[in-house]
Amino acid sequence: MPADLAVIGLGHLGLPLARAAVTAGIDTVGYDPDPRPYAELRAGRSPVEGTLTASEIRRMLSGGFRPTTNAAELGRVRTAVICSPTPLGPDRTIDLTALGDAARALAARLRPHTTVLLESAVPPGTTENVLRPLLEEGSGLVAGRDFHLACSPSRLDPGNRTHVLANTPKVIGGLTPACTESAAAFYGRLTDKVVRARGPREAEMTKVLETNFRHVNIALVNEMAVLCHDLGVDLWDVIRCAETKPFGFQPFRPGPGVGGHGVPVDPGFLPYSTRTPGHPLRMVSLAQEINDRMPSYVIQRCATLLNEHGKSVRGARVLLLGVTYKPDSADQEAAPAREIATRLMDMGAQIGYHDPHVLDWRVRERPVPRADSLYEAAAAADLTVLLQQHRTYDLQGLAVKAQLLLDTRGATPAGAAHRL
Repeated sequence: MPADLAVIGLGHLGLPLARAAVTAGIDTVGYDPDPRPYAELRAGRSPVEGTLTASEIRRMLSGGFRPTTNAAELGRVRTAVICSPTPLGPDRTIDLTALGDAARALAARLRPHTTVLLESAVPPGTTENVLRPLLEEGSGLVAGRDFHLACSPSRLDPGNRTHVLANTPKVIGGLTPACTESAAAFYGRLTDKVVRARGPREAEMTKVLETNFRHVNIALVNEMAVLCHDLGVDLWDVIRCAETKPFGFQPFRPGPGVGGHGVPVDPGFLPYSTRTPGHPLRMVSLAQEINDRMPSYVIQRCATLLNEHGKSVRGARVLLLGVTYKPDSADQEAAPAREIATRLMDMGAQIGYHDPHVLDWRVRERPVPRADSLYEAAAAADLTVLLQQHRTYDLQGLAVKAQLLLDTRGATPAGAAHRL
């Protein structure tokens, strides 16, 4: 059965896009070569934690959304949006394997006049230097002449109910002006505002700038957190005061590490370096180094607190609160909690956890005991560490019950806990 839209990749990018399209009345098919998302969706469940609720999935299915593992469906759509995962590889370069597989599957069935859009996070130049050749070689068609090609990097914030696709401006950069307008016509059905970039590289670089802006500024306040602790300065009060400045300042807050799907990208290290000047962004590399050190710093603070109270990390009962990468979400992508738990285990600590959104948590493939009664667990633990400030946590009450409470998010009232 033909459809107006194919969403390729049913992960944290593709599912919300498919939901928005179905809500807008667009006949949508979702393709993923992995049979697991298909099986979960057909059963009315989200295959990705923290993306959509079961009721939202059921509404999508009742609205006509059709998940499939059959690539033949891609040959019967007007618009195809590639939302394939692009994780970091072992060498910290972006892995474009899934993107390449999606492009080949689409190219074999690509028809003239189709609009192909790329939402995956990619290094600048990927749309033209990677995606375009794969589509043209596999289809025999020419981008910009026989089919439209554009990049529109996703700006979705998983779990954010305030800023959703409909009210978040969509940046679009087409291979040609006609490609841009075709993409704008599609996204104009889903969002209130479309922003036209000069081309695909400008659209791709917009995502790089936005992601690196977040990481660099978090790195700055992470360094400030360490400095302020050494000097006996309350950083959280400093931030409170600084954010009253009505210009030239945007508040960021430190934490135990930086998680999420938007990884920092250094365009100096591209998979096709012969076509780029190869100048690394030193500030981005340094920011990543600083943020990667934060779990170790949290461990250091844990050990110091325990020692100050006559206890050793070895044999200590440590309760970790909040193991997701952002508050009020089940998404654990790159959350620092797992590294912190691993390091504490290596030091001989007995680890437990509590998270209202994560009912089963494993570290090194071993289940970590989950606290049933939060207050009782905090009272029994030698040290409680707040890693994520979920809305359901009564932090003032926890500060009273816990023997020792380390707050890595600055969410507890001043003086109620030891803060990062």
